[in-house]
Amino acid sequence: MAIIDMRFWVFWIFAALLTAVSLYVICAPLLRRRAGTAPDAAFDVQVYKDQLGEIEKDLARGVLAPTEAEAARTEVSRRLLGAAEVDAKTASPAPQSASRIAGLALLAFTLIGGGILYSQLGTPGYRDQPLEARLSEQARQFAERPRQAEAEAAFAGSPEFADLPPADPRHLELIGQLRTVLAERPMDVRGHRLLADNLGQLGLWSEASVAQLDLLELLGGEASGRDFIDSAEYMVLSAGGYVSPEAETQLSRGVRLAQADPKGRYYSGLLLAQAGRPDLAYNLWANLLMDSPPGAPWIAAIEAQIPQVAAAAGLPVPSTLPGPDAQAIADAQDMAPEDRQEMIRGMVSQLAERLNTEGGLPEEWARLIRAYGVLGELRAASDVWNEARVVYADEPQALNIIRQAARDAEVVQ
Repeated sequence: MAIIDMRFWVFWIFAALLTAVSLYVICAPLLRRRAGTAPDAAFDVQVYKDQLGEIEKDLARGVLAPTEAEAARTEVSRRLLGAAEVDAKTASPAPQSASRIAGLALLAFTLIGGGILYSQLGTPGYRDQPLEARLSEQARQFAERPRQAEAEAAFAGSPEFADLPPADPRHLELIGQLRTVLAERPMDVRGHRLLADNLGQLGLWSEASVAQLDLLELLGGEASGRDFIDSAEYMVLSAGGYVSPEAETQLSRGVRLAQADPKGRYYSGLLLAQAGRPDLAYNLWANLLMDSPPGAPWIAAIEAQIPQVAAAAGLPVPSTLPGPDAQAIADAQDMAPEDRQEMIRGMVSQLAERLNTEGGLPEEWARLIRAYGVLGELRAASDVWNEARVVYADEPQALNIIRQAARDAEVVQ
């Protein structure tokens, strides 16, 4: 408590000193009483008067002849008159009362307005928050977040849950029949998988989550990464998009077994975003966008959320890599080999031009290098690699991604 009090008073002492100095610099010219300014012309007038006096003294001592004294007196008098005229035009009057009122008003506004503003926004005595300490505290709070059951109960009472469409009665009847079969054959792995899948398709995610857990128990050590990721997905959906500790556990198990699984990568990014690490979520989602085929189901979800993540991370919103639509792909199947190759070259050229003019993500540079490698244009792939080395010279992680593409294209050992 004593340390906080000391910080409180130290803060206010420094704040008062800085405020006083700033106000003095701003208001002193308005508040100071002055009889007037003394411009350079006034100084010249005094100098010429002194010179006239010296001429008279020199004449009295016989240093100057009368004719010389008269000529000097005439020249100095001419200059004196000129300086006096300039002085009359440039002399500044003393500050008016309006200036003093303006100064006092500015002083009062600064003090009162600053005090009110700080009382609303300021936190005197608040401790410093280094990045490492903030991240540690953030991780601690995230670890203590609500559990799955609590999150599901909260989502079940939300308007979003009430707006969900009702399940198809005929589909529900089929699921009832499947449950009856499984009651007689509890070790039927395929039946449990069908049950979880169908419950998920109907939007009965909480029930699907339970069915998936039963499936994982049956599979034991034979469960795949996707099985665990599906379990995490059902938990997240049944909690309204919230990644609970239980969902995080299932997701971690799945990602360990299937690191490249796109669904696992999407939910890992969602977990990081909710954990207060938008920087890591941004990188993961941006990479997934670059690796995803057009129309992948997770693209729309990422594009809906990544603007907020990018804003929180202070990064630009990534754009998906332009590519052919479904019709273009279908048309390409009927093309002659030469025409298909030409279409691919056109797409590669567009990507190369965009990277040269607008820049892009490391994954885009890597994709361009691999594309040149597939086309057999190793010189072009090498040129892109050399350019990327300069662009990402200070980003080792990004450079590693591009270097791997250069190895794949066989332009780097």
